[in-house]
Amino acid sequence: MEYGAIDLHKNESQIRLVTESGETVDRRITTTRDRFTALFGGRGPMRILLEASTESEWVAQHLETLGHTVIVADPTFAPMYSERSRRIKTDRRDVAALTEACQRGCYRAAHRRSASQRTVQMLLNVRRELTDSRTRAISLTRAVLRGAGLRIRSGSAASFLVRVAALDLPSSLAETLAPLQRLIAVLNDELATADDQVAGIAAQDPVVARLTTVPGIGPVTATAYVAALDDAARFGRAAQVASYLGLVPREYSSGEQQRRGRVIRSAHPYVQSLLVQAAWCVWRSKDPRTAGLRGWAQSIAHRRGKSIAVVALARRLARILFAMWRDSVPYDATRTRPTRTHEDTAIAEATAPSAVAS
Repeated sequence: MEYGAIDLHKNESQIRLVTESGETVDRRITTTRDRFTALFGGRGPMRILLEASTESEWVAQHLETLGHTVIVADPTFAPMYSERSRRIKTDRRDVAALTEACQRGCYRAAHRRSASQRTVQMLLNVRRELTDSRTRAISLTRAVLRGAGLRIRSGSAASFLVRVAALDLPSSLAETLAPLQRLIAVLNDELATADDQVAGIAAQDPVVARLTTVPGIGPVTATAYVAALDDAARFGRAAQVASYLGLVPREYSSGEQQRRGRVIRSAHPYVQSLLVQAAWCVWRSKDPRTAGLRGWAQSIAHRRGKSIAVVALARRLARILFAMWRDSVPYDATRTRPTRTHEDTAIAEATAPSAVAS
């Protein structure tokens, strides 16, 4: 079988093909479906390697419709580039290294999310952008009001416009803030629509519905969690899920020295942030179903501080959600006794949980 690789970029991509006779074909083409069809459409089945990136999924799907086998590889897998010089980096050298990795099978395939969860993820991305835009508009409005010597009482983002309307604003200031108020009103409507869509997904998806039985886990957090993991079967243990979501501390240990730091960088920082927010909800909750979790977190807080305890609690929530998904069971408060495992000790020793939002 012929094989090759693609060094994929937004505008132009470098391609190398190796025929059955050993001939090497190098091409640089624009990253469009038409150009991929022109180059690969008339060829027999090939094995093609490309790195996981923003464009990788649609390119892989398009090449598969042309009859080829496509491998989307994890770009952080260092052995894949063992033949590449570190002193000089070019697209031709990169694609040569990828082609060699394809030929030798020296790569680690990245997980390709299902079509349904890709659609859900796009919805969540749009909702997050709407939320961030509203937050920025509210922050700017507050700053303008504070500059004028006015204070707005605290409350939810949804009621912000009502609280602004209760102020006796000078006409000039009201005219200045009018565009922001109209923007916030539009964002409120769009967010309400997005929330209805997420609620619909939660009602139709039995996995998401099951995860929302955990106190502090709402439809958005549960939907984002399922979209991030996509398939629970690809994780062997709950600890792998916690690591995948970046809820374990960095570690650099050697010999007798053991050093742990902030939580690691996550492939899904939004889910990481949502789980920390859920942990804060559990921490402040009076729900008797959370008594075991709160007691466990408070014992960590007594030794290591509240913030570290909340990140540890977020990590435990991630593990509980995975176990519920894997075992197809609802939340059971009797199984959340305030125990302390070796892995819980590790997360409790993370010294700076501020890497995720609270």
